[in-house]
Formats: sequence, C-alpha cells, structure tokens
Amino acid sequence: MSDALLELDGVTSGYMGDIDVLRNVSLSIRQGHISGLIGLNGAGKSTLFKTIYGFLKPKSGAIRLHGQDISGREPHTLIDDGLWYIPQESSLFPYLTVEENLLLPLQGRRARYGDVMAARLEDTLQKFPVLREKLRAQAGDLSGGQQKSLEFAKAYMVQPRVCLIDEPSIGLAPKVAMEVFQWIKAFAASGMGILLVDHNVRRVVSMSDHIYVLSLGEITASGAPEDFQGDLHAQVKEWLGITF
Repeated sequence: MSDALLELDGVTSGYMGDIDVLRNVSLSIRQGHISGLIGLNGAGKSTLFKTIYGFLKPKSGAIRLHGQDISGREPHTLIDDGLWYIPQESSLFPYLTVEENLLLPLQGRRARYGDVMAARLEDTLQKFPVLREKLRAQAGDLSGGQQKSLEFAKAYMVQPRVCLIDEPSIGLAPKVAMEVFQWIKAFAASGMGILLVDHNVRRVVSMSDHIYVLSLGEITASGAPEDFQGDLHAQVKEWLGITF
C-alpha cells in the first residue's frame, strides 16, 4: 500500500475536448516532504494544480487523497479532506479585514473548528507576527509581502495535510521571498505534504525531497535532489528538451 498522502496516477487533462495539456502524469506527495515541480512556462504546471484541486476534471487517470479518489471533486469540498491550494494569484478578499480573511475558511466549518478557532488564530498570529498589527486593516491595503504572509497564514489556520503552492516568491523582494521559503520548510517540518512550483529552480531543487520535471505536459524526469546536482542550468535545459 502506498504511503503517499496525494497521488496522481496516469492523469490526462486539458481545457478543450481534444486538446490535452497534461498527458499520463503520475506523481506522489508524502507526509512531511516537499515535492518540487519544475518546467518551462507553458509546460502545464498550473494546469496540473487546477486539475488536482478540482477546477478541471481529468479526462483519464485518477487523483487519490489519503487513498480515496477525488478526481473532479468540487474545490470547496477538498478543504474538509485536508487539501489546500495557495495559488500564484491572490485568493484574498481585498475588502475584508485581515482577521476576516483568516477566519473565513473556518467559519463555514464551525462544527469542526468552533472550539479551536480562537486558539488557532492566536497561534497563527504568533507564527506570522506582521499580521497582528494589521488585523483590522483591509487585505487589499497590505503590501505585496504582507498579502503573501496572509495567504500562508490562511493555510496555517486550516492546517491541511497537503498544500499545493504555486509560484510563491514571484514579484517579491528577495528578503520576503526568503521568508516564504522558510514558511514552506516549516509547513513540511510540521508533517504537511507540499507540492511546490517556483520560477527559482535552484531554490526548488535545493529544498525539495523529490523533484519532478514537467515538459510539454509530461513528466520527463524525477528523482532526489542529489540526482539534480552539477550544472543545473545545463541539466534542466536537457531534461526540458531545449537544444543549445
């Protein structure tokens, strides 16, 4: 029996009837591990995330969470099963306060979280202290780095088993980007399984426990970080099918 929290088994997916963006993709996410996904723009990375999280229904193959097939499930139902998605674009409600954004995912699930909401909020603010003084501010008034903090703090509030993280450092100052990568490491250290995409390929390789290369919708290479050592730039070009 697989020890994976999340598994894709031969998944094919796309946006139009006869055009497949993903073809026969298989990968797995394990507890406490970071799985890095690298590939060129247009390789299908965002499509993969959207397919896992139910925004697209696979044409074939299976997506299993804790061994249960979740292929094509509605995204809002996946939160209850321990799956969370931090997209590249903001998922915040700009006219709600920081506190309202933090509590929103839990308020609709009071039967599960009602007794722990206050304690969970206090714990989250200790982990993300920059948000404490901004609790009453509208999310849309925060700086880019503070908004990214809020995105990760929302995930911490829910404490999912698996977190999909798409381009978390894009557009951020280097210092803030380093904080983001530290949050991701802390999530994994807490036992969360992570699937990570970021344009900083060297960073993804250095912090991942397992790496997948996606090229033209197919997994063309995978392995542990030590398999990706050496001249990374040249190796990735070769794996992605780019001629010199």
